[in-house]
Amino acid sequence: MEPLLVITNSGAGTSDEETLERALDILRAETSVEVAATADPGELNGVLHRAGSRRIVVAGGDGSMHAVVAALHRRHELADAVLGLLPLGTGNDFARGNDIPLDIEEAARVLLTGEVRRVDLIVDEVGEIVVNNVHAGAGAQASRRATRWKDRLGSIGVGKVNLGKLGYPIGAALAAYKPPFVRLRVEVDGECVVDLDQPVLMVAVGNGSDVGGGTSLNPEAETTDGRLDVMVSRSIGPLARFGYAAGLLLGRHEERDDVISLTGRTVSIAGEPFYCSADGEIYGPERQRTWHLEPGAYSMVLPHR
Repeated sequence: MEPLLVITNSGAGTSDEETLERALDILRAETSVEVAATADPGELNGVLHRAGSRRIVVAGGDGSMHAVVAALHRRHELADAVLGLLPLGTGNDFARGNDIPLDIEEAARVLLTGEVRRVDLIVDEVGEIVVNNVHAGAGAQASRRATRWKDRLGSIGVGKVNLGKLGYPIGAALAAYKPPFVRLRVEVDGECVVDLDQPVLMVAVGNGSDVGGGTSLNPEAETTDGRLDVMVSRSIGPLARFGYAAGLLLGRHEERDDVISLTGRTVSIAGEPFYCSADGEIYGPERQRTWHLEPGAYSMVLPHR
């Protein structure tokens, strides 16, 4: 078994540290393990500089996974890296989409017995990456509101067993009540899907399927299939908005006539100012963005198919 470099967030709480120790006990019984805690991009870059040929294990959530992949991408070292994941986040959407167990001890065993597979990556026109999912419109507003609700509900329960995962569905429902309608031109592989004369509720570009702690925004998306899954919602009327939100909660929103689902390799949106949520991070306002897929951009240790 190859040696491992486990990268953690130095701001993690005592509960996360205790959970991580259970995973480390399993890993250390089979191989050499170094644990490095990082608090900012500078520290992360220093840790990666001395990673050598070791497998890099991200101990954290979607944000931590994004940070490590983005840093390796900037260093031009991503293609040769082999990554693993110990899910310690609240949502753990990237782990869910890749069938990585949310039980930390089971996830550790996957690192020892799983198979190495190439994983796709989303890259925008300025070189920024998206590991899991990026969405614009009401979805970004939902994420902004979900953050508040996730923090509030996360205190109800014990440890990771809490109501924090309800943050995104609640945020989506609130966004549906007063959504940011946006007039956008959406192109997939150069073909216009929606033009400026048709307001949209949201646009989602999925490498992975889930957002917000288990909400399947792009249900068919897989990080290893060499394609982007695109969902455009035109549910702008009052009843349509609530129908869409209910469908989202039930995982049936793609059955609606006012929802467009398709796949491609490049997605461009342009028009009125809009916000984006990429791997849970909000940015904007933007007027134009383009994302393309880089198939098999890096390797991960995943459960056997």
